[in-house]
Amino acid sequence: MRNKRSISSATFINSRLTATISISLVLFLLGLIILLAFMAKNLSSYVKESLSFDIVLSDDTNEAEINRIIKKLEATDFVKTTEYISKEAAAKQLEADIGQNPEEFLGFNPLPGLIVVRLRSEYTHPEQFPEIESQIKAFSSDISTVEYRKELMTLVNDNFRRISIILLGLAVLLLIISFALINNTIRLTVYSNRFLIHTMKLVGATAGFIRKPFIKTQVFCGIIAAIIAIALLFWGLFYISGDNPEIREMIDIHSLYITAGSVLILGIFISLCATYFAVNRYLRMEGDDLFFI
Repeated sequence: MRNKRSISSATFINSRLTATISISLVLFLLGLIILLAFMAKNLSSYVKESLSFDIVLSDDTNEAEINRIIKKLEATDFVKTTEYISKEAAAKQLEADIGQNPEEFLGFNPLPGLIVVRLRSEYTHPEQFPEIESQIKAFSSDISTVEYRKELMTLVNDNFRRISIILLGLAVLLLIISFALINNTIRLTVYSNRFLIHTMKLVGATAGFIRKPFIKTQVFCGIIAAIIAIALLFWGLFYISGDNPEIREMIDIHSLYITAGSVLILGIFISLCATYFAVNRYLRMEGDDLFFI
């Protein structure tokens, strides 16, 4: 008798352990997609804010006017950083690039003074730039032209838009697959207790009373699975980013909190829904039908 109880107990523990591990692996994949989405967003912001445009100044612009223009630029919502490059600094940079100072063969410095501006990521859409350009030109009559790379900005925005759509599609597909896999895992667990469910029905137990212990058990398994998935996810992230500081820069603490919270909520929600529907299936079945499934 004791052997039968020990075998039954071991089978129960093994089934719960198998279900928890299966759910944790599925949640790990879901968490990975969420984390990749945040990394793609941060990478998009980083690349967009690395793009710059040049404000070309008139040759007779004095230092006081340059400082006034820079202060006006930095006071706007769309400017992230500014850098002033004088005519002399531009000539030295050109000399470093081509190996000869343009003043030596032209007799004068043809390069203008520049203010290099980098925009905040939310203002890097090409359609926004004409308005930004007109606003900048109104700052001073010493601003000759505003030069920006419209094709490059368009290309960057289009590519990241495609990446976002692909990641969203993968997330939706994986969510559907995850629900199906977790649902099947829980259905197999509930299947082994189908006669117990029928017996409880015969003694007058309500549907809510029958569902309650199954839901509590599976939600608990979902929480444990989510914790395992989060631990695996964070361990993998820190292991990979150990020798790659660029990866660490693309992940902030808020993204990690949101990812962990999302995995935990998904683990609870999917386990709860799958258990509810699985138990309901056997609640609706007649006793004779239980032998033929």
